[in-house]
Amino acid sequence: MSIVIVKYNAGNIFSVESAFKRLGIDVVVSADPEVIRKAGKVVIPGVGEASTTMQHIHRLGLDALIPSLKQPVLGICLGMQLMCSHSEEGDVDCLNIFDAEVKRFVPQKHSDKVPHMGWNTITNVKSRIFDDSMEREFVYFVHSYYVPVGKYTASTTDYINPFSAALHKDNFYATQFHPEKSGSVGEKILLNFLNI
Repeated sequence: MSIVIVKYNAGNIFSVESAFKRLGIDVVVSADPEVIRKAGKVVIPGVGEASTTMQHIHRLGLDALIPSLKQPVLGICLGMQLMCSHSEEGDVDCLNIFDAEVKRFVPQKHSDKVPHMGWNTITNVKSRIFDDSMEREFVYFVHSYYVPVGKYTASTTDYINPFSAALHKDNFYATQFHPEKSGSVGEKILLNFLNI
């Protein structure tokens, strides 16, 4: 089974690729629509800025392809946000897989730092990429924008306000946190994705 990491201007492609290699899984990094279409599973990484990244995705012709994929797809961090309908980051329309808006964190008190960066717990886990044992486990976040809790929320985290730590719809899975930087819990999430 081929695992393809979508190649675009994301900043964490190498770390995602390395995480799969640590699990003994070979991956292909590609922007070729035909390679992506034929993959057994697809990963959309993401560290970057939404509007410029969407421009890049348009130029590559991936904006129509990604939402049409039928195999399991995993979006990570910005990859998750790009799978939503719209982002406040650059006021850009995204891939519209999840009917959800991406919002900027607004600090409510002096101690609220943006970006939300570091370890935080996930709760209300309810997706095949999670095990029940992951309830209240710590995972690693780095982000200034978030997806509010809604119909596609597959786990939640609380920072400034509750938000979606993960989303799930049909064959599309996504995490706001970085499983590739989340230790043994993150490795298990990647393995669960591979086993779907």
